[in-house]
Amino acid sequence: MRMNRRALFLAAALSLTAAGAGRSEGAYDSYDALRHRWLELALGTGYDPTAEPYASRLAETGTLARGFRNTMAPAATSLWPGHPYDPPAGITQSYSRLWTMTQAYLKTGTGSTGDPELLADILRGLDHLSATVYNPSTTRYGNWWEWQIGSPRLLMDIALALHDHLTDDRRAAACAAVDHFVPDSALADYSGTSTGANRVDLCRSVALRGILGREPAKIALARDALSPVFPYVTKGDGLYADGSFVQHTRVAYSGTYGQVLLDGLGRLFALLAGSPWEVTDPNRQLVLDSVEHAFAPLIHDGLIMDGVNGRAISRGHLKSDERQILRGDHFHGHGVIAAFALLAGGASPAERERWYGRIKGWIERDTVSPVLTARQFPVADLARLHSIADSAVPAAPEPVGHHLFAAMDRAVHRRPGFVASIAMASDRVAHYECGNGENPRGWHTGAGMLSWWVPGQGGQYTDWFWPTVDWYRLPGTTVSTRRLPDRAGGEWGEPRPDARWVGGVTDGEYAAVGQHLKGLGSNLQARKSWFCVADAVICLGAGITCADGVPVETVVDNRNLGENGDAAFVRGDGWAHLEGHGGWLVPDGRLRTLREDRTGAWSDINTGGTTERRTRRWQTLWLDHGADPEDADYLYVLMPGAPRRTVAARAADRHWLSVLANDTGCQAVRVPSLGLTAANFWRAGSAGPLTASTAASVLVRRDGRTATLSVGEPPRTGAPLEITWDRPVRSVVRADDTVEVLATGRRLRVRVTPGRACASHECEVALS
Repeated sequence: MRMNRRALFLAAALSLTAAGAGRSEGAYDSYDALRHRWLELALGTGYDPTAEPYASRLAETGTLARGFRNTMAPAATSLWPGHPYDPPAGITQSYSRLWTMTQAYLKTGTGSTGDPELLADILRGLDHLSATVYNPSTTRYGNWWEWQIGSPRLLMDIALALHDHLTDDRRAAACAAVDHFVPDSALADYSGTSTGANRVDLCRSVALRGILGREPAKIALARDALSPVFPYVTKGDGLYADGSFVQHTRVAYSGTYGQVLLDGLGRLFALLAGSPWEVTDPNRQLVLDSVEHAFAPLIHDGLIMDGVNGRAISRGHLKSDERQILRGDHFHGHGVIAAFALLAGGASPAERERWYGRIKGWIERDTVSPVLTARQFPVADLARLHSIADSAVPAAPEPVGHHLFAAMDRAVHRRPGFVASIAMASDRVAHYECGNGENPRGWHTGAGMLSWWVPGQGGQYTDWFWPTVDWYRLPGTTVSTRRLPDRAGGEWGEPRPDARWVGGVTDGEYAAVGQHLKGLGSNLQARKSWFCVADAVICLGAGITCADGVPVETVVDNRNLGENGDAAFVRGDGWAHLEGHGGWLVPDGRLRTLREDRTGAWSDINTGGTTERRTRRWQTLWLDHGADPEDADYLYVLMPGAPRRTVAARAADRHWLSVLANDTGCQAVRVPSLGLTAANFWRAGSAGPLTASTAASVLVRRDGRTATLSVGEPPRTGAPLEITWDRPVRSVVRADDTVEVLATGRRLRVRVTPGRACASHECEVALS
């Protein structure tokens, strides 16, 4: 690969100081080069500080910095009054304020650029934190993250930025603190809290400490310790081959910890490029592949789906947030998009062009929270994103297709007019995560929560959804209405059901997804299936059984209508429609509805949230299975974005959908107009033309004189299974290596060796 002039310069500078070499007095050496490159990544380059949105952002940084300087009052247990070290992230918050002051001092346009009194107070604050708390004589307490990730990351940024203003003693003190709280042993074993996104953060601090202290061994350690992050995993934290990303062992976390992983790797790849410590592990390509394979499918018009945001769904407005930024699905999505922009620097030209097209498309379509003026971004990220927006690369539309993230029990269904997301739980993936006072009522977010978006409704889950929603009526879920205490089941992803059959099969366009549901704090059991097709999601439930002594409900939907929403809700014979949203088919007529105003505050669901209370209007649709149901069932069809006339016509069409089975043995449907037959076999059995030798998901698509059979094995036993399709077949066109064709002719019979990842296995045949 041809190196640009800047990379050649860096390589030349680095060659002057081979590993372990000292520094010549006054020489601009490798460590200086790396330090300046890091500052370009952190502080930004190539933008006009007098132009918007940079001028406003820089002015805001200056205002914040002066406010922090004026209120700083060093005391034995704090640097600012009212912000003691003891609470979670108290030390990190102090370093964060010093970092804001540092940026105001260094950047042009802040109103405090080069202010010697501001610099003196920054140094005074650094000295105070070093003397009172963040030093080798302190034994860490409270949240480990604060000591090993939050604080050292910011301390290293400040120390590198103010390098020439720090005495040798101050630089040595910063290095000693990081050595104490992030020792080499923290990067020795890939286990515990040193995995996935956390490992990347640890490596970042150690690498920067190596640059600050001019110790090549530290930089090499940090680089080498990244390697365990790259390969696909089959359990625990990390990236999976199907695109899943898990953190905290059992939590779907593409949107928050995934963002940290991508952002950190993007910065380290760029920092070390062209140096003796360049990241050359070939598995780094798996991270680049994940942009399109793992993360982009979860982003829709700038937001990232809350089903992969873990406990962060409860953050919203935080008391300690200096700018009062709404930290919702768009906030988290923007963070991932900015990480893509960083990673693009290390991608191939073809990858970079594709990523830029996606980013440009998201920028253009996000009308809820415009990306190019998002208040969360410092000028460095804004500059990178504006550069992409101004590039000649055409904006890419949202892709169409189905993505089954079986390893984290999530599915995403993308169609031209809507996007839907399904969140489930199993013995591998938690019901929900709470911790640090966050998300104490997320109990049922893994009980089949079905989220969906149509044009004009991009703020559905952004606009005070979580503080005001009825947590027992999350859309798509089947729940016991038994009241649960906050943090029921435990913290940090501890609560998970003893349920194995969760997953499905997809041909990349349509899908059969299923969940053996077991309730949290309840003896509720149910089988839930979603058949994701061209313009609808067909939802089946069976075997709904519970003995809690309270009603059990299936929440067909729960739509946030905003502050004073007046969208017309209309019911017909077996259908319902909500203006501007879409419709539902409920053939048995048992649908119950409620329009209500609900009031809440972020502090209700997060101890760090603001106490401001707001009201939102809700349209709730549900099926009441009664108290202590035995073997209850349901059928409804979601039609996102469909006009009322279309919904009514579909309800009157008795030939569009045939339910072949809906019980605890199998749930199966046929949609003749789509050439589709699909089934979730909970055990061996038959449904319509399909027979399975054991539990499996099966999808058959006819297209003219050919058909494709797709098979998945959600229980993940790995044992071979047989599928029979009772349809004359002339020949086999193609088959995956995992599919053995046992018979054609009067019917098709195949044996599938599925492995343990709930992958989809295909066979295409010519029909007689």
